[in-house]
Amino acid sequence: MTYDLNNKVVLITGSTGGLGRAAATALRARGARLALLDLDLAAAQDQARALGEPDVAFAWQTNVCSLESLEEGFAAVERHFGRIDVVIANAGIGNTAPLETLTESAFERTIDVNLNGVFRTFKAALPHVKATQGYLLAVSSMAAFVNAPLNSHYAASKAGVLAMCNSLRVELKHQGIDIGTIHPTFFKTPMMDALMDSHCSNLVFNRYQGIWKFVELEDVVNKLVDGIAKRRKLITAPSQLALIARAPGLLRPLVELIGFNKQRVKQAVQLSIEDAGNKK
Repeated sequence: MTYDLNNKVVLITGSTGGLGRAAATALRARGARLALLDLDLAAAQDQARALGEPDVAFAWQTNVCSLESLEEGFAAVERHFGRIDVVIANAGIGNTAPLETLTESAFERTIDVNLNGVFRTFKAALPHVKATQGYLLAVSSMAAFVNAPLNSHYAASKAGVLAMCNSLRVELKHQGIDIGTIHPTFFKTPMMDALMDSHCSNLVFNRYQGIWKFVELEDVVNKLVDGIAKRRKLITAPSQLALIARAPGLLRPLVELIGFNKQRVKQAVQLSIEDAGNKK
């Protein structure tokens, strides 16, 4: 079944980055209305103006390292469009370093943006997508499955995103909310440009030749848009990497079917909410 994107309100964090900008353009071409959230308000406003009138593109300044900032952003989008159907947790950072030189602050910063930022985004999104039985998509990476040296902090953040989404998918299923993760390999963005001359680029990834070669940004975006339209659980770019991505979780659907009764999960969520309310 295809999820019609025409007039759906799609919220994107990190909207002015390479993938965010290209995804916004492609989604607008499919008729989606866009909420563009980014740290750089001026850039997001320019992006919104380029995509159309205020009734189809809206910009707001948001920091994914602050739940309060995200909640304010989501509320602003709700006031502007009246609903939120799809949320893409796209904001992310990346750099390379061996453990010997990797600082505690750099590790924590990567986890805070790439993993905690997705948690905060989905936390802020939940009241809104409950109302629309919407779709949440987290931008992960093939680094969630193929853990390269000099990338321990980045790999940990992206693998954490995958695990978190696998857990939330079962938890939120009874509410009609679907959750997906997209796992691209290397593609050209300003973030990747900054890494091109690193030792990791030159040596570990053989200057992105052979199996590490770049895929086209257009291919990644097409997979992302198609994944949203089909509310997919797992999206890879390119498609040939699907087997690598799916192999670790081949038994997961069976375990979820046997081990997690839908009604009991629903009851557990409700009782936990009630317990939290009683403690206030």
